[in-house]
Amino acid sequence: MILGVGMDIVEVHRIETLLRRFGSRFVTRIFSDYEIAYCEKRSRPARHYAVRFAAKEAFVKALGERRAAYPGMRWSDIGVQRSPQGQPTFIFSGTIKEAIGQIGLRQAHLSLTHSTEYAAAVVILET
Repeated sequence: MILGVGMDIVEVHRIETLLRRFGSRFVTRIFSDYEIAYCEKRSRPARHYAVRFAAKEAFVKALGERRAAYPGMRWSDIGVQRSPQGQPTFIFSGTIKEAIGQIGLRQAHLSLTHSTEYAAAVVILET
């Protein structure tokens, strides 16, 4: 059964601006250690940060009203990682890991795309 659907699009230049303005304060507040390591290895890190930011936003949108029940959730608790097959997947920690157990989340489907200018994500949550 579908629990929720979320979609988000981010302008890459917006993330580039945040990286220049706030640097590691922005990065460590929003992204997990393994996301930071992945993005920083890329020639254009902002694209990869942007698509992960879009994934986090899309996930929260898919949660809908349920998100309000977990006020301690941090953005870095929602991580995006590639599976061994190369497919993007979520890795949850902290408060959000507890939340997904309580709502009976069975699967979080994730699709990502990015170009020079935009990054987008679609999330489908299934119970």
